[in-house]
Amino acid sequence: MQDQSRENTKTQAILQPSIIGLIAHIGKEGAASLLKLVIEELEEQHIRFLIEKETAQLIGHNSPLDEEALAKKCDLLLVMGGDGSILRAMHRTSPLLKPIFGLNIGSLGFLTCLSAHDYKRAIQCLANQTYVLSHRSLLDVTIVNQQNQQENLGNALNDVVISRGERSRLVSLSVFIDNHFFTEYHADGLIIATPTGSTAYSLAAGGPVVMPEGRVLLISPICPHAFSNRSMVISDQSTIRIQSAGLQEVFISLDGREARLLKPQENLLLSTSLQKLPLAMLPETTFAEILCTKLQWSGSNLTNRERLKDPI
Repeated sequence: MQDQSRENTKTQAILQPSIIGLIAHIGKEGAASLLKLVIEELEEQHIRFLIEKETAQLIGHNSPLDEEALAKKCDLLLVMGGDGSILRAMHRTSPLLKPIFGLNIGSLGFLTCLSAHDYKRAIQCLANQTYVLSHRSLLDVTIVNQQNQQENLGNALNDVVISRGERSRLVSLSVFIDNHFFTEYHADGLIIATPTGSTAYSLAAGGPVVMPEGRVLLISPICPHAFSNRSMVISDQSTIRIQSAGLQEVFISLDGREARLLKPQENLLLSTSLQKLPLAMLPETTFAEILCTKLQWSGSNLTNRERLKDPI
């Protein structure tokens, strides 16, 4: 019998969003022209929308709504930019975590649903409810000081990075899993990533690629001193505790945002959040296809069909 406690990470869009919130990366070339086209298509489809205030200025409009106020009034956010734009929108609208539909302006994007050239198809997906929601795991990040006082830093969609900052020497980080000592890393830093973040900084540091629905967390050292220190995959039900050894000060960054100092004797606690980010995806597009496209995986010169016909 299938375990009913394992939540299906993808759900079909059930209700057409009544109001769409528009957010664009104002520094991206082509953002203004794309925004105009999207608005024209939304009006053509009779879909109601509101615009974030800086986004509105791109086309000479005025809006009183920042990202948080926009999210409170909207049912879904249409974000025009790249993966960074989606991360920024998520953090600025947290803890509301409204569904996000990404239109990619750029070349590489694992979180965006469609490219800017497919804006008409994107609006059709919204109008016809033909997208699915992929519920992405988040990391809950807390600092505990010597007086056992807790400071919650929020959630991370991709990763939490502990780094040495501008110093040139290695840092020493003691890692505990479920309150059991695991190891001490001597490295430039450490990455704790979600499955979504497995294709971000963790991948560049030699970590594995994990399917978005994988119920795991990744621990990847950055340029470790010991070659035996490899990336680790652990259950997402575990709690990770990290402490800087000695009197070292290290820095913490959530999804590449501004770093926060972790003082000596402070503990960093990481666990899977009870919340998830609903990320809009196309039902006919698999994660494997996204990987092949974004990472330009071509494999053998023979096609899969040829290999099946004439196995070597």
